[in-house]
Amino acid sequence: MKKIALVVFLSLCFVISSGLFASSNAAPSGKIFYISPQGNDAWSGTLSKPARGRTDGPFATITRARDAIRQLKKDGSFNQSVTVYLRGGTYFLKETVVFTPEDSGTEQWPIRYVNFGNETPILSGGQLIETDWKTSGANQIQAILPEVKNGDWYFYQLFVDGERWTRARTPNEGFHTMAGEMRLEGPARFTFQDGDIKKEWIEYGDVDVIGLAKWAEIRMPIVDVDEANRTATLTKQVPPSNWQGENNPRYWIENAPEALDQPGEWRLERKTGTLTLNLKSPERPARVIAPRLPNLIRLEGDPQAGQPIQYLSFEGLTFAHSRTSKLEDGYGDVQAAHDIDAAFMATGAEHCVVKQCRFTQLGNYAVEFNQGCKFNQIAGNEMSDLGAGGVKIGERARRTEANLITRHNLVTDNRIHHIGIIYPAAVGVWEGQSDQNTIAHNHIHHTYYTGISVGWTWGYAPTGAHHNIIEFNHVHDIGQGILSDMGGIYTLGTQPGTVIRNNIFHDIYSHTYGGWGIYPDEGSTRILIENNITYRTKSAGFHQHYGKENTVRNNIFALAKEYQVMRTRAEAHVSFTFERNIVYFEEGELLGSNWSGSNYQFDYNLYWNPKTRNFKFADWTWDEWRAKGQDTHSKIADPQFVDPEHYDFGLKSGSPALDLGFQPIDVSQVGPRP
Repeated sequence: MKKIALVVFLSLCFVISSGLFASSNAAPSGKIFYISPQGNDAWSGTLSKPARGRTDGPFATITRARDAIRQLKKDGSFNQSVTVYLRGGTYFLKETVVFTPEDSGTEQWPIRYVNFGNETPILSGGQLIETDWKTSGANQIQAILPEVKNGDWYFYQLFVDGERWTRARTPNEGFHTMAGEMRLEGPARFTFQDGDIKKEWIEYGDVDVIGLAKWAEIRMPIVDVDEANRTATLTKQVPPSNWQGENNPRYWIENAPEALDQPGEWRLERKTGTLTLNLKSPERPARVIAPRLPNLIRLEGDPQAGQPIQYLSFEGLTFAHSRTSKLEDGYGDVQAAHDIDAAFMATGAEHCVVKQCRFTQLGNYAVEFNQGCKFNQIAGNEMSDLGAGGVKIGERARRTEANLITRHNLVTDNRIHHIGIIYPAAVGVWEGQSDQNTIAHNHIHHTYYTGISVGWTWGYAPTGAHHNIIEFNHVHDIGQGILSDMGGIYTLGTQPGTVIRNNIFHDIYSHTYGGWGIYPDEGSTRILIENNITYRTKSAGFHQHYGKENTVRNNIFALAKEYQVMRTRAEAHVSFTFERNIVYFEEGELLGSNWSGSNYQFDYNLYWNPKTRNFKFADWTWDEWRAKGQDTHSKIADPQFVDPEHYDFGLKSGSPALDLGFQPIDVSQVGPRP
């Protein structure tokens, strides 16, 4: 515990010194510019509101403020910090706002883009649909959008009076099911149940199948229908590994004419440009917004040339209405929607900050710091109502050049929830080939797939993910019965120095198999897993597919439904050591899957099932298990939790776990800090 306290203290020192908890609106020093929806880019930008007679005032756009700072540098006047205040209101961006190395601040003179006072500036990647709506039925209105008809624009999301409305869907609740398996050769094909798909839909070219399989999804238009054989053909081949062996997969249909049958639904017909809304009330909406831009902000450093973008900060801003990507010709996810971009993108960024911002009503991920990003902070933000996931750190490709490696980033104190609306497989925080990052004090919930994913190398090949710290996160309501093969935290590959500690994972429910709390998947190696609590998971609190020499100690695994601890593959090396853990369960089995061989080490653990002491250790009785050399010093005894019925797993003073060396887990610091 002393070691943990020291690490937390050092982390706090770094965070506080970096200004994480400083007010966005502390009295500024240095140069100040203002931006306002009532501003004018021809003005000086030095006044917070228009002057009398409107002769001067704030800028109108963030790009104008950026360019004003560039001019300071050209004039030799950049000799102090710069703060750009954004007044409240919605800024409809005409194009992505791009910052390059010439827009950098310095450690001494950083550049900040900050909300003004308590006002809420919204950077929108959408477009107001301002047109004459025509009545087309009871509580139904239509408009013709020429840009859609001409093929210049199409969208998959619509926001009406501040709410995300539903793209016309059938069935309205639940799913259709395919008959048998998806056919994997050539373009995706499947057999549908009688009446679920109509041949005339192919004429529209914009009726989509959204299918779910294992840990991924597809979104593809229907291009052919054989009614006699009830076969639908889509645009592309699906990723085979996701769909192999998936029997009777679930799916739903979007944007079919017949699907527009509920209030709050909408449909966009690509060929005619007709947008139809089923209203929720007789009153027409005041504000309809459709997304246009996939990226709202891009930080474009050049790590290859050793030219990073540095010391930029974005604070107290709201990012909304980004466009989905990769859907025009159909999309087949491999895993975690890893290839979907973000509303806020950064490449080659160093010492940059995104804090106390809100990301909402997006079609993609919220924030991505990829190649060559170092020493950045993503802190204290709220990310919700997202088409994909929350945060992406690093890349899929492993880099060896120092300039290109992503490392030393902080993802802390964020609230990430209700994500995966367009891409269900997206995760709360995804970290690819990246090292020495900290993911801490986040609250992640209501996802359809994994909460936190670290690593992107399958098996024992070289990896760029190592020495990462994942601590004090609260992760729950993961999966929600939609996808499978998931974890509260999921890891891949050899990760020496990576630590997963002091997290709480609970309520993780997959559709079929694989609702796990802590899930070291293929090749996960030399990871320290300690002081975590998992409870109410479907498949197990801990599951290691295969890996090498992981340490699982001083954790509580409670109340899983099927199994409590699982191991899939037996290998020639030690899979993991399992010591000083408490395992508490009332249903299911203790150990699941493959416990052949003896390359695992259990000891000093406490096991308890209040309903029976007659549980087995895989195929062995307690005495037989110990005769195998496992759990020599362990006990079967009541851990004396404070209130397990209400998930308080604190220990009473007489707990036998304490005699085994178990250290009580302090959960008071889990989740975002004030």
